[in-house]
Amino acid sequence: MSRIAIDGERLTLENLYSVAFDGAKAEIPPAARERMNASRAVIERLVEAGTAVYGVNTGFGKMASTRVSRDEIRQLQLNLVRSHACGVGAPPSEHAVRAMLALRANAIAKGFSGVRPVVAETLVAMLNRGVHPVIPSQGSVGASGDLAPLAHLAQVAIGEGRAIFQGRTMPGAEAMRAAGIAPLVLEAKEGLALLNGTQAMLALAALALREAEIAVDTADVAAALSLDALRGSPAAFDARIARVRPHAGHAITARNIQRLNRGSEIRESHRSPDKDPRVQDPYSLRCAPQVHGAVRDALAQIRATLAIELNSATDNPLVFADSSAGPGEVISGGNFHGQPLAMAADQMAVALATLGGISERRIEQMTNPQTSQLPAFLVRHAGLNSGFMILQVTAAALASEMKPLAAPHSVDSIPTSANQEDYVSMGMGAARRLEPMLANLKNILAIELLAACQGIDLLAPLRTGPETRKAYDIVRSLSPAVDADRSLAPDIEAVAGAVAKGSFAAMLR
Repeated sequence: MSRIAIDGERLTLENLYSVAFDGAKAEIPPAARERMNASRAVIERLVEAGTAVYGVNTGFGKMASTRVSRDEIRQLQLNLVRSHACGVGAPPSEHAVRAMLALRANAIAKGFSGVRPVVAETLVAMLNRGVHPVIPSQGSVGASGDLAPLAHLAQVAIGEGRAIFQGRTMPGAEAMRAAGIAPLVLEAKEGLALLNGTQAMLALAALALREAEIAVDTADVAAALSLDALRGSPAAFDARIARVRPHAGHAITARNIQRLNRGSEIRESHRSPDKDPRVQDPYSLRCAPQVHGAVRDALAQIRATLAIELNSATDNPLVFADSSAGPGEVISGGNFHGQPLAMAADQMAVALATLGGISERRIEQMTNPQTSQLPAFLVRHAGLNSGFMILQVTAAALASEMKPLAAPHSVDSIPTSANQEDYVSMGMGAARRLEPMLANLKNILAIELLAACQGIDLLAPLRTGPETRKAYDIVRSLSPAVDADRSLAPDIEAVAGAVAKGSFAAMLR
């Protein structure tokens, strides 16, 4: 596998996934080192001249006007990392930590942080050799960067804190020593450069996007199976409908479901009005292109936002080595503010809750004999057997949990740092809540897939189409048809695992 370039310019989401999930190695190209050296030279000239520069020889936040003497500059950076490493809560996954390491190194390698190349190189060495900092996930308000989470990351880089190395949790100094990596000795601005960024919330949002894109493809597959189980009409997926309201996501979902449903014996059996007098299907079937499509469009917009953020300089202050104002310029601004990511994470949460909600409605349509034209709760001898009754209840519980989790975080600012940081994004919280929402969604989709396959079995000897049959076969390889009551919890878990792996989404790619 070729190495992933960490240069602040070319990192893609697919590159990031390779690093986070597949263990791809990273490297810093020479051009990125040159840019870092150029911006570092600006900082060293200013330190030499005794010029006041925020975060270099001043305090932080509300204490920005406090000057720090030249012989205390190293201690200032060390104190910053130690004081800010006060996060709480369970650490994110190893995949997320790997993404954070890659993203923070990439932001520094862009060359506007004013730090030595060794700072980014140390993070890349930790990534390549598997030194994963233990990072409490709570404590960031998503402005001035993800200060607390990134401080815990930085602690290990300087030989403090705690890390996981080769499956064991140990002191950061021990992990760095075992991996053969020299801990950083921080120089002017380098502690601030490690902390001042959006990379914790970006990592979580980026990994969630990967799962969300799998989920929306899976939802199309599940809807196609449900359409057959409910003997629904494919008319709503006609390309002409999409053309006169040309949202891109609508067209994709309509095309997917139409293709998947092609060749269905079930559909052919009730095509004529004398066999099926229904004129229209319920919204959860008929409006799947509009609803799933809106989710697709939202995820496309989120992907565009994250793609920009991947290669952005999110430090403060920023160092412009090629400034027209002279031999470099240091400018304070607010690129650390997480509002673009917080709003993207909020949008993703709404999208996930939407998919969960419409999937649950299709489950209800299939289990309700008044709407399904199938045996009650998808089981023969209903009454003696409860069949899929409680699977729909479980789906309803999960969908309900998702709704309050979809409430926006990006409007819930609480001022910090003595009101100096008076409007913050809450982006880390916005990103953190995506994982439990995705877990619920995968289980809801698993239940829909199980219910749809059970409904199709009840329509035998008629068969679903050859494409949906592939999805049916995946489900049946994990869960046999239900002839009499049994616990279906293991079946839900198994099918949800296949959802997570992308087994159903792969049918559309």
